Amino acid sequence: MLKRTKAGDLHVAYLEHGPSDGPIVLLLHGFPYDVHAYDAATPRLVSAGCRVITPYLRGYGPTRFLSAATPRPRSGQQAVLAHDLLAFMDALDIRSAVLAGYDWGGRAACIVSALWPERSRALVSAGGYNIQDIPRSINPGTPEDEYRFWYQYYFHHERGRAGLAQHRRRLCRLLWRLWSPSWAFDDDTFNQTAASFDNPDFVDVVIHSYRHRFGLMPGDPAVEETEKLLTQQPKISVPTVALDGAVDGVAPSGGSETHHVYFTGSYERRVIHGAGHNLPQEAPQAFADAVLSVV
Repeated sequence: MLKRTKAGDLHVAYLEHGPSDGPIVLLLHGFPYDVHAYDAATPRLVSAGCRVITPYLRGYGPTRFLSAATPRPRSGQQAVLAHDLLAFMDALDIRSAVLAGYDWGGRAACIVSALWPERSRALVSAGGYNIQDIPRSINPGTPEDEYRFWYQYYFHHERGRAGLAQHRRRLCRLLWRLWSPSWAFDDDTFNQTAASFDNPDFVDVVIHSYRHRFGLMPGDPAVEETEKLLTQQPKISVPTVALDGAVDGVAPSGGSETHHVYFTGSYERRVIHGAGHNLPQEAPQAFADAVLSVV
């Protein structure tokens, strides 16, 4: 069922399934995806007795800013996404939950788990430790990894902003294909999610996200203290399952193979063979199994 709540700067739209008294699982999507990434994983979690809540992130689908006066550009930086998650949990009176996500949503889950561990019963993170190291973003990766990140550098320029605005569906569909080369999604599957890219703030939020993470745009002053804490690359103490898609077309070389050093609690890494970047939609059983292992 689609619901809405006021949370921080946002009027957040979200899906909720399962018993009201079940263990709470928050499922968090990434770019360029939406809540439908969890359509197949959710029934598995509900059948196990979980209360499953899946919000549309800022800039996606029916989620909207509460005020037109909210400064532009609309921030998409990592600390803001984490504060959005905290505000959403507060709005629903959720003190603690299993946080599970990938890409942008996984980043928000990692940050909350690192800085506010009392709010995270456990973490399932596709890509492992997903907190950006912005002060070191100027350091180049391998040529192969730089090639994978072409879209990020494209967004650094106004040509990229214009390209996203004019061809958002075509560009995002290309990213789906490149990042999940073995996933044979059909038109209906893509179009169901692509409607979320018509959000009036989608372009602003996306462009800010990919520029801020490289230090090319200032962040929201309201979360500056959180960003300072993230420069220290804080470790995560809550029980964690890290997932890697074996054919993820955008993950850095090796995926999360070396990320165990960022976790101080129980930690398990699982590689999902045949799957790419959009793990919950490509491998819903494996994703649900990871969540159920820490519920």
